[in-house]
Amino acid sequence: MSDARAVCVGLDVGTGSARAIAVAADGAVAGRGAHPLHSRRDGDRHEQDPASWWEATAAACRAALKDVAAERIGAVATCATSGTILLAGRDGRPCAAALMYDDARAAEQARRLGLPTSWALPKLHWLLENERDTTGGGRTLAHQVDVVTRRLAGHAVPTDSSHALKSGYDVTAGAWPAAVVDDLGDLLPEVVAPGTRLGTVCAAAAAATGLPAGTPIVAGMTDGCAGQIAAGALHPGDCNSVLGTTLVLKGCSREPVEDRAHGIYSHRAPDGGWLPGGASSSGAGALTAAFPGRDLDALGEQAVAHEHTRVLAYPLVSRGERFPFAAPDAEAFTLGTPQGDGERAAALMQGLALVERLCLEGLERLGAPVSGELSLTGGATRNRRWCQLRADALGRPARLPEQTGSAFGMAILAIAAIADERVADAARRMSRTQAVFEPRAAMRAHLDEQYERLVGEFLRRGWLAERA
Repeated sequence: MSDARAVCVGLDVGTGSARAIAVAADGAVAGRGAHPLHSRRDGDRHEQDPASWWEATAAACRAALKDVAAERIGAVATCATSGTILLAGRDGRPCAAALMYDDARAAEQARRLGLPTSWALPKLHWLLENERDTTGGGRTLAHQVDVVTRRLAGHAVPTDSSHALKSGYDVTAGAWPAAVVDDLGDLLPEVVAPGTRLGTVCAAAAAATGLPAGTPIVAGMTDGCAGQIAAGALHPGDCNSVLGTTLVLKGCSREPVEDRAHGIYSHRAPDGGWLPGGASSSGAGALTAAFPGRDLDALGEQAVAHEHTRVLAYPLVSRGERFPFAAPDAEAFTLGTPQGDGERAAALMQGLALVERLCLEGLERLGAPVSGELSLTGGATRNRRWCQLRADALGRPARLPEQTGSAFGMAILAIAAIADERVADAARRMSRTQAVFEPRAAMRAHLDEQYERLVGEFLRRGWLAERA
């Protein structure tokens, strides 16, 4: 970007909130905003109102831009959760509630297709089998991100290949497979590569968001990939672990790494190469569910006194696991009885760190290089003690970038797109280091023992077929 004062806007439509950030080309943050989102959970069902995505995104964007001059804004890019979809009419209006990434009602369709229930393609089949078409003009597949980008542009725009991957798009060939086209035909959207210009912000969206009309809209990536960009983890061997409501772990390799049976797949990296990894249904959302309305930072402080707890917890956010193993029937469990909230929180935090270790070892087992820099991003990084525990459990240094949100990654992508530079180069320039956590030798024996117990329990229950 020729103007050092120019900023780009990154939008992140998550599970619990929509976030926006305005960032200059040197990585300086000019403004940020967030607005809550709410879900409907009932057994295997996890739905959200698609209209709320736009309302929350617009509110977050207005907050981020309230002190940013309109003439400084260069472009906007959006990420969203991977595998969250809905059916929409040809006019873009949602036909019903959206199925979130961890909605597990498509278990039978997933079995038939040989895919995890977290993937969008089984969910699309479930929708077609269970929801009658009342549009009169036909329906189309829409990913969570598509709802936002369409509203930004004011008309239909292509989806990006990153969000389309779990809908069956072949990122290697750069096309929808013939079998998927034969099966779904006109339901499938046009697909472009991340970083492609989709159009410009329309007048109605400008009024709602504070983005100037005519601002370029850049095709984004999934929230996990966006977090990886934010961390600058775009060199072979680098790994990025995003701990928010759920856990996403991604690496960087020259060749794709795939093991669908264990939830591992590869996104195409924005500059070429591959981003292998997977998204777990474990995550910090398990703490929110266990302690509704509580201050998690305060609970983290209480947990410090119980770092050597023998209570073993597997903290699933909802029924069913997708990575580091695929088990639709997996359920959260706790072995032992916590003595108070502090120990309960300690067991949950420790359990998540151990699941993270199993994910990393699963990638390495398949041949993905994992010896590069490890970075931590996502909302859970606000808790420094948890970051330290994760470094302890993984047995390696963990870098905490100054900016850890997926929205920041989308701002980097937008900046690279309009400057016509490599995303890795823009990320290297913009992603600053806040802290590095070194593993503590005093925790190693305890965490190794707990890890063996957890893996053994997964094997005993039949969820993990073999040792990572």
